[in-house]
Amino acid sequence: MVAVKSVKIDGELIHLFNSALYVFTSTTGSTLQLDILVSEVVLRRYQQEDSLIVEIELEDGRIISCIMYLKVLPGGLPQLNLFCDLEDTDEYADLLQVNENDNNFPNIEEGITLEDIRKVEMPNEKVTLKLTLPIDQVEWLKQHKPRELNQIFHQLVAEYRKRLEEEQKICSIKSET
Repeated sequence: MVAVKSVKIDGELIHLFNSALYVFTSTTGSTLQLDILVSEVVLRRYQQEDSLIVEIELEDGRIISCIMYLKVLPGGLPQLNLFCDLEDTDEYADLLQVNENDNNFPNIEEGITLEDIRKVEMPNEKVTLKLTLPIDQVEWLKQHKPRELNQIFHQLVAEYRKRLEEEQKICSIKSET
């Protein structure tokens, strides 16, 4: 099977966690399919698009450039399915061939976790909090810019989580003895 070395979408190099390039054949015709496991950030960037300019570099040095349609695949990990119609499948004879009656679609999620993906690229999420605080704390918070507040809360939450995890370890050690 031919391995994918890199993928560019609209000229931007995408970090791949895993991928599968294959030819899918059905009664309506054949398509070149590229399934890629990406970060949540990449998924969010492209999930609303219908079609994209894709450049696929293969391990053997070949480059496939085409306009591909996009499907976001449901499931546990963030992945994109890119595909385009093929008229001549002979050019792709060395790729995995899958037909509509097969159950052996490539599993690109195997061996990879969401935690592995987030170590490479962690998405940021906007959150709005409603708090009841003493007035002096409210006044102090209002003196800071949103960017500073983001840094403060990021650090506070990280330190608090770390402390809780350490306390849980201590409790589990005490309960074992």
